[in-house]
Amino acid sequence: MKTCLLAAAMAAFVPAAASAHFLLQHTDEVLIEQPGDVPMGLIFWHPMENGHAMDMEKPQEFFMIHNGEKTDLMDRVAPATFKGKSNDASAFTASVPVKRSGDYVVVTVPAPYYEESEDIYIQQITKSVLNRNTLPTDWDQPVGLPTEILPLNKPYNVVAGSTFSGVVLVDGQPVAGAEIEIEYMAAEPDLETFAATESTVDAMPGGSIVAISDANGVFTFGIPKAGNWGFAALGSGPATEHNGKELSQDAVIWIHARDLK
Repeated sequence: MKTCLLAAAMAAFVPAAASAHFLLQHTDEVLIEQPGDVPMGLIFWHPMENGHAMDMEKPQEFFMIHNGEKTDLMDRVAPATFKGKSNDASAFTASVPVKRSGDYVVVTVPAPYYEESEDIYIQQITKSVLNRNTLPTDWDQPVGLPTEILPLNKPYNVVAGSTFSGVVLVDGQPVAGAEIEIEYMAAEPDLETFAATESTVDAMPGGSIVAISDANGVFTFGIPKAGNWGFAALGSGPATEHNGKELSQDAVIWIHARDLK
């Protein structure tokens, strides 16, 4: 799939109806040098605006894929309070056991969140990839989630100034015309204090950054700055209702871009 679907998609800066909600799976590093437990913060936030943080319920699933093997990590998830710039919110700390060389695809399946202002539920099925010793093993393989973004570039060493491409999948099949909201992590959480840091960029004028997947489900976005970038395919999942209300089941992936030195 990864060769036949390498195509460019439209990327545009267009306003969205609401500011971007993003579930973060944040680690201080994505390239892991020493074996051990890697701390991770699970936070539902507006990271580009350093804005309002939303209360999370306990995730339905938290697991990793390494060398094609799935490991349940729910026993490593603990409730915590995230101190946002404007409010505190219920969030979670976690850890990922990184021992052998290779990729560690980390996935959070959160409980649906009720967004009162829109009268809908939001469920952002989120994944990110850690790597040890630069050995690629799993990053380009689908996890088998109801909806997910399959990266077409290594998500942990994208070059700032280049592009990132992904395929939006639903039940393993590409989705044409999916709306992908894109957000820069302007304020990276401090995992020791579990608090927001100061923003490094201003919020994007003109509304959310949006790309649309092409006929093969592919989107491409030019990465202008080093750091963490999130991509959310809005409402791409097969589930559309929860507790009698509309459900937006989103596929989220986080990548890390670096400057050439």
